[in-house]
Amino acid sequence: MGIVAPLFPPVQIQDGLLWRESVGDVMRQERVDRGERLTDVAGRAGVSPQYLSEIERGMKDPSSEMLHAIAGALGLEVPDLARKAADTMEATLSDCAVVLAA
Repeated sequence: MGIVAPLFPPVQIQDGLLWRESVGDVMRQERVDRGERLTDVAGRAGVSPQYLSEIERGMKDPSSEMLHAIAGALGLEVPDLARKAADTMEATLSDCAVVLAA
């Protein structure tokens, strides 16, 4: 029969935040900066406080509909949230590069 080789090479995992972690960090920071509780934002977004907490801690990957609802509850548009999350990821990668170079 022979040797069976995988079709694709293994995926390399980069250091740094996952997208869901970065989005969660931004959501939490926006909420805290506004002086709001989980229950305040969750109520406006139509999600449970537990679910919002899991998103903020990077444990859940929210759907696009959930991103829209939560961003709106925070007074943001999804593109603004995405930009802030991308900036957070870039800053984290830059910090990792500085540590590796040292």
